[in-house]
Amino acid sequence: MVTKNNLQTEVYKINSDKEFINDNFLLMNKTAERLYHTFAKDLPIIDYHNHLSVKEIAENRKFDNITQIWLYGDHYKWRAMRTNGVDEKFCTGEASDWEKFLAWAETVPYTLRNPLYHWTHLELKNPFGISNKLLNKDTAKEIWKHCNKLLPEDNFSVKGLLKNFKVKVLCTTDDPLDSLEYHKKIRKDKFDIKVFPAFRPDKGMAVENLNLFSLWFNKLQELTNIQIDSFQKYIEAIRVRHDFFHQNGCRISDHGIEVPYAEDYTQQDIEKIFEKILLSKELMQDEILKFKSAMMYEFGVMDHEKNWVQQLHIGALRNNNTRMFNSLGPDTGYDSIGDFNIAISLVKFLDDLDKENKLAKTIIYNLNPKDNEVIATIMGSFQDGNIPGKIQFGSSWWFLDQKDGMEKQLNTLSNMGLISRFVGMLTDSRSFLSFSRHEYFRRILCNIIGEDVEKGFLPDSDELLAPLIKGVCYYNAEQYFEFDKA
Repeated sequence: MVTKNNLQTEVYKINSDKEFINDNFLLMNKTAERLYHTFAKDLPIIDYHNHLSVKEIAENRKFDNITQIWLYGDHYKWRAMRTNGVDEKFCTGEASDWEKFLAWAETVPYTLRNPLYHWTHLELKNPFGISNKLLNKDTAKEIWKHCNKLLPEDNFSVKGLLKNFKVKVLCTTDDPLDSLEYHKKIRKDKFDIKVFPAFRPDKGMAVENLNLFSLWFNKLQELTNIQIDSFQKYIEAIRVRHDFFHQNGCRISDHGIEVPYAEDYTQQDIEKIFEKILLSKELMQDEILKFKSAMMYEFGVMDHEKNWVQQLHIGALRNNNTRMFNSLGPDTGYDSIGDFNIAISLVKFLDDLDKENKLAKTIIYNLNPKDNEVIATIMGSFQDGNIPGKIQFGSSWWFLDQKDGMEKQLNTLSNMGLISRFVGMLTDSRSFLSFSRHEYFRRILCNIIGEDVEKGFLPDSDELLAPLIKGVCYYNAEQYFEFDKA
């Protein structure tokens, strides 16, 4: 038996020589091993961006089987299964949970060199204690039974798992119209782990689809009891919801955008555009861009006023497959990296706010790796000397959330910024098992620094290196977000 953070599970091994996910996984030298095990491994987690179900946290859900906790909603796995020739019924369809698990197990051996192979076995080891029994069609039944036997235990409830992973703070992703009832319940229940909302107002500027926008707009009027007949009234109503989120612990916003919206516009332009919106008249493309630009500016101002952090997730090309979008809806694995030019508009967005001294702390994530150096150099133009790392080059995101992508992001940041001030990793996930990605990141970080030490590029000094490792893995985020004041 192995005992870890109160989880007692049987260890499965293929052989006794060497585990695949062993203590020194991804650590290629003795310095990397020392840095990870001494300074990174046992630090708590601040997961400041994810898509976890706050309802399941509040209700402390227990899962009936591993498919429910592992495969439901996981479009990373669905994409791999489809690529492997697996029928849709085993991804999102009517197949039983066992059949879906078996289909995934049969796919896993084909994911070699994809991060899914690493993540799968990291997640089987912690929390399930399955060490070096590789998942495939032959081991599927045994692993299925083992995991399902553990899931009814209290330590495998949602709250039990969060405690096991040493999560201290997490931020869900929430629409401004959300009641935040489950966040309130978690706070009322005095759960040890802080669960805060994040303000994601994408629907509030999605005027390219006026039918859907109107539904959101009407609910905003009802919630705020404001008759919205002008753009200024619209911003007033949005601000009411922004205030409501702040009162309920929110200290961070999030924006999923193709490009930074920063078109020139006048107040008269926006009022005329808003009049068309009120009349449900289709907008021209330049009007859509001006409206989004105005909204992003206003959101930025609100965030600055409350000392929030604004996150910009830039560059996704979404819902590429019309047939499957019509069948399954969004966020089901049919998105990709976009190929947009962002430099000029990003500079203008940041500069428009900075000129008025209204630029909030900002994290910028890119989905296209061609933009790494662009973002890393732009952010240096807007550091103000008052807040360490005020403008952040965000952790490698989505399709870049893998070993190669992490290394490139860390190296670019090191070359063109200060890696010592980086706020570190997040899961961006819908799964309660995905916190192993923090371990994955920490191992990669320690290996990069360890290799530099071994090659003589950095001094072999724990006094110098420990603050860097500890800061990036935990303490920088603690200082930057100031969740202790929420």
